[in-house]
Amino acid sequence: MENFLKHLQDGYSNRKYDLDKKKIETFIDDFFRFVFFLELQRCASEDEIANRLQQFKIDFIKILYSVFDDKEKATACGEYFFTKFPEIYKTLEKDAAFALENDPAATSVEEVTFSYPGFYAIAIYRLAHELQLEKIPLIPRIWTELAHSKTGIDIHPGATIGSPFFIDHGTGIVIGETSEIGNGVKIYQGVTLGALSVSKEIANTKRHPTIENGVVIYANATILGGETVIGENSIIGGNVWITDSLPKNSVVFHKGQVTVRNKFPGDEPINYFIWGKGWGKGWGKGKGKDWGK
Repeated sequence: MENFLKHLQDGYSNRKYDLDKKKIETFIDDFFRFVFFLELQRCASEDEIANRLQQFKIDFIKILYSVFDDKEKATACGEYFFTKFPEIYKTLEKDAAFALENDPAATSVEEVTFSYPGFYAIAIYRLAHELQLEKIPLIPRIWTELAHSKTGIDIHPGATIGSPFFIDHGTGIVIGETSEIGNGVKIYQGVTLGALSVSKEIANTKRHPTIENGVVIYANATILGGETVIGENSIIGGNVWITDSLPKNSVVFHKGQVTVRNKFPGDEPINYFIWGKGWGKGWGKGKGKDWGK
């Protein structure tokens, strides 16, 4: 037990960052709710909105202090993020409109922002990706793993994803770190954009596929490999496994054998007897032919 206690003590002593994971998760979730009008209380004026945004900026810079030794650098990164945010926000508005356009079940953009797990995952990814580009440690991955835990959609913040982008249903989607996705791509549940190998030696190489503009990938398709390119406007059917590149306008589908039969077959023999008049009177004495008379 003493050795174990010492082991835990060493873990705390050797930890590189002192950060509050829960605080980091709460920040991005609250920020998402604020900017997409999900809070019950309406903001009454532009001044109130400006004050709320300023408070979010202050809170975010304090979070950045936990991963930077240099407070000036942390402040600069926080300021830059909020300068870039209006541009990111416009991209997310395009994503939401694209979801409404492509999902027959969607009735409004508000429904998309309020309730679609795919939109939440995309929004958190786009915010985290901006931090990833600035080489901010840990926080981008904490954000996307929060979205993963809430939605079942796992998007690495290092992935490059164009706009607009639509995820329908979403559960079980995995988009790896070096994936490249073009504009106008649609992905359904269970899709994996993964690597052919998980060897640590290839960590700094392109391990995940490239999906060009206008591609649709249906449920449970698996596309693997850094050299795999899915050409623009292709349709990838459900349950396929792809490790080679495809030219543009390809249609790929899995052809399986499905057997359908009636649970109450009508062509099987029916085994029964009809009792009739005289049954048993002469049966067994050569007179069975007279039964029923």
